[in-house]
Amino acid sequence: MRNESLKQRLGFGVLLLATLIVVVPVLSILVLILLKGWGALSWKFLLTMPRDGMRAGGIFPAIVGTTYLVFVSIAFALPIGVMAAVYLSEYARDNWLTRTINLAIINLAGVSSVVYGLFGLSLFVIFLNFGVSIIAGALTLGIMTLPVIITTTREALRAVPHAYREVSLSLGASRWQTVRHAVLPRALPGILTGAILSIGRVAGETAPILFTVAAFYLPKLPTSLSDQAMALPYHLYVITTQIPGIPESYRYGTALVLIGLVLVMNITAGVLRARYRKKR
Repeated sequence: MRNESLKQRLGFGVLLLATLIVVVPVLSILVLILLKGWGALSWKFLLTMPRDGMRAGGIFPAIVGTTYLVFVSIAFALPIGVMAAVYLSEYARDNWLTRTINLAIINLAGVSSVVYGLFGLSLFVIFLNFGVSIIAGALTLGIMTLPVIITTTREALRAVPHAYREVSLSLGASRWQTVRHAVLPRALPGILTGAILSIGRVAGETAPILFTVAAFYLPKLPTSLSDQAMALPYHLYVITTQIPGIPESYRYGTALVLIGLVLVMNITAGVLRARYRKKR
């Protein structure tokens, strides 16, 4: 009995150490960015246009461009990803073709974002002649997030007990009625989890937008989805590596705004998920 207690404490200690190894570096980075970037935050920094080759002014176009990319890419990827997951989970037979598709989806989730950027450049910018634009960048980012959305949605659907399906079918409902009214509502929190993960990845990616949408210096707001746009990840990369003489607080302030924007979007989606789960 004493040995079991000792093993349990040792196991908890190892798990706590592993947690600290992950959490402490992340918190240290956040604290460093907060301390060095807080001084740059002001309404002028957030709501004005850049000037003097981005050495002065604010980052408002980059904030607007990032918001455009996030919402358009999620609006494209979420419905397609959910429908694909519903088909694979509820309709497709378990055969070699389905297993191959599932394996391909898992592998696509690990493909480098640079590859997706080159794919978007070839398909949307050149072949479909969308040009370097918000729509080309958003579609590229949407395709990049599809594997994550499909995987999380599929797991959420599989987590719904089969009793819901059996009861619905036994009452005379069709398979689609069962999926729509009995399965999807109970899988919605898991689906929103996939959307939250996708928002974080879309907002922070640099390589795909480098080829498809990002502008180096654009002191105006986009007026349509066919326009180029500035974006916070690329803006941060440019002011850090390409423009000498930028104050350090300006760089860390931009990074802090990017983290804050992703955090606000994730919190909003998390609140919606929690409210829906409580309602159900």
